[in-house]
Amino acid sequence: MDKFTKKYNRYRTEIEGIINSSITKDAPSGLYQPIKYILKSGGKKIRPLLTLFVCEALGGNYKEALYAASAIEMLHTFTLVHDDIMDNADTRRGLETIHKKWDRDTAILVGDQLVGISYQCLLKTREIYLKEILDCFTNGIIEVCEGQALDKEFETKNNITTDEYLLMIEKKTAKLLEVSAEIGFIISNSRNVRIRRAIKNFALNLGLSFQLQDDMLDIIGDEKKFGKVIGGDIRQGKKTFLLIKALELATDKNDKEKLLRILNTKDKTRIISKKFISEIKNIYIKYNIIDLLISLTEKYISSANDSLKIISNEKGFNLLRWYSNMLLERKY
Repeated sequence: MDKFTKKYNRYRTEIEGIINSSITKDAPSGLYQPIKYILKSGGKKIRPLLTLFVCEALGGNYKEALYAASAIEMLHTFTLVHDDIMDNADTRRGLETIHKKWDRDTAILVGDQLVGISYQCLLKTREIYLKEILDCFTNGIIEVCEGQALDKEFETKNNITTDEYLLMIEKKTAKLLEVSAEIGFIISNSRNVRIRRAIKNFALNLGLSFQLQDDMLDIIGDEKKFGKVIGGDIRQGKKTFLLIKALELATDKNDKEKLLRILNTKDKTRIISKKFISEIKNIYIKYNIIDLLISLTEKYISSANDSLKIISNEKGFNLLRWYSNMLLERKY
């Protein structure tokens, strides 16, 4: 195990300890039991780890960022709980979702409470950073909710463009990574405006590439390595970059009809055959959609890594490059 992986595991354990200690109540059990359930469901903790790594890479003490990082993870968990409700998802990280194991009302309340607890945790950060961090954190919540709203609108909206899709994932997915990195910058006590801009650009582009890679792995990934059923986006009728671009480029009538079948079925719990998913994958290959997505993903990765060139501290640079590689190490 390399030194960065050891550091990652050690910091993750510290974050989990703070999160667990933040839930001090047991009653009402109908609220705190599901909260403890979801917070112990695992996850890579990629957002809070980014906060700690950025802080350290820029010369700060990562321990001063632990409460803020833990608050970010709880905020992220809130978004997952409410996202699962809206998507009517059955599982999350291999476990039943809150609204399935308990009920919808409980899940809504759990999400709301997680926001409150995340602020409670955030406020334990040293006072000299608080105003700036609170502004960043709160703006992050606003944009993530805007991204979720756009995603919801896409369910009934026709003729979505790839630019609209990229804006949606920028807000819904990439923004919270940007917030995580910016808070790490603030707590590092760096005041270099150019570095702040570069760190934000690094995280935002990393978030975009991460989500686009997720879209791609949904159709061409290895189920065992990916941890999800291949073709899940197709089964749920999701308008991803792949589908939007295929609808734009498809010229064959039969291909177009197959693509529209994904959108025209109202029942999102439907089961679509592996044969149909394979046919859709072949359409994506036929019109070079997968290659286009790989190129776009690589563009964002390149932009993210180029942003790190401003960091003169070699150890800090290597730490963030390791993080970038770790996040995107999943195989196409």
